Amino acid sequence: MECIHEILNEILSPYENDVLATIIHVEGSAYRKEGTSMLFKGNGKCIGLLSAGCLETDLSYRIQETRIKKIPQTVIYDMSSEDDLSWGNGAGCNGIVTLLLEPVDVSMFNLLTRLKSFLLKGNQVTMMKILSNDHEEVETMFMVDDKTYFGNCNERKLEQVKRVLNDLHISNMKSGLRTIEQVGTQIYLHSFNPKPRLIVFGAGKDAIPLVKLASLAGFFVTVTDWREEFCSKEYFPSTDEILVGFPSEIIPNLQLSNSDSVIVITHQFQKDKEILNLISNVNLNYLGVLGGELRLQRLLGGNTTNSEISSPAGLPIGAEGPEEIAISIVAELIQKQRLKRKTKDG
Repeated sequence: MECIHEILNEILSPYENDVLATIIHVEGSAYRKEGTSMLFKGNGKCIGLLSAGCLETDLSYRIQETRIKKIPQTVIYDMSSEDDLSWGNGAGCNGIVTLLLEPVDVSMFNLLTRLKSFLLKGNQVTMMKILSNDHEEVETMFMVDDKTYFGNCNERKLEQVKRVLNDLHISNMKSGLRTIEQVGTQIYLHSFNPKPRLIVFGAGKDAIPLVKLASLAGFFVTVTDWREEFCSKEYFPSTDEILVGFPSEIIPNLQLSNSDSVIVITHQFQKDKEILNLISNVNLNYLGVLGGELRLQRLLGGNTTNSEISSPAGLPIGAEGPEEIAISIVAELIQKQRLKRKTKDG
């Protein structure tokens, strides 16, 4: 999934010589698509990945140029060549990738800080970057679902830009470069989504690798259990949220929606049954339950839910043991997210 959440957590100050690199256009095939970003920290640390190592070495020199000049620049990499006569290593990926490099100055730092706050609140945010002809000047505007706008766009064209951004936000256009007649120049468009939420009911030992892998895959993971001795950061250091309490106490406050995923893994039949009953009227993005079809039928007792249930949870890869089962479940979660995005993109 997108690395933007990890990137935003690493941007701590506008005075650290950080540079944000973003893929804004792809022709042909490439390792990553439009909207992928990578942060090059002033201390040498890098967050995210733009390729399988094909262009990062050369890019590090371009990043240094951006730091020195303190202005944005675009870089185009032709990765279609299969020989070593071009800039690259004969990757032969059949793609041409355009990157936008931007120094994280005070203005950008403030914008990214606001973006982070809205994403943490669960908002989708659409961004439009207005590029000058030489791409050395970039104006940025953001629009949140509730029609909150923020950015550093020139006041003279602010209202027009807002109208265009609103239309683009509603139409859910694909990320990338395009020319908008009303703006009069090339723009880059991208929508940022909050981390998809995964709620894991049950804090047993087999939940530990599941939570770890789901966190690495980009999910906002909540672990909940009524047993305080199991449900703790000691056992789940990578989780985003720990909720100790019985299902009847926790579920009403979760505000579950069709963008959420749920895994029921308490290993206690009555607790699993209670959880399924309490969430039966919610249409979830994904609902997984450990155990086979016969156990699920007993759990439901003839009742139905608004969500299709994956039982046993996970893709059928013949998984055995906690780690393999965790891999199969996270793979299925990713598959559901991709299908959802594909449906949304039309």
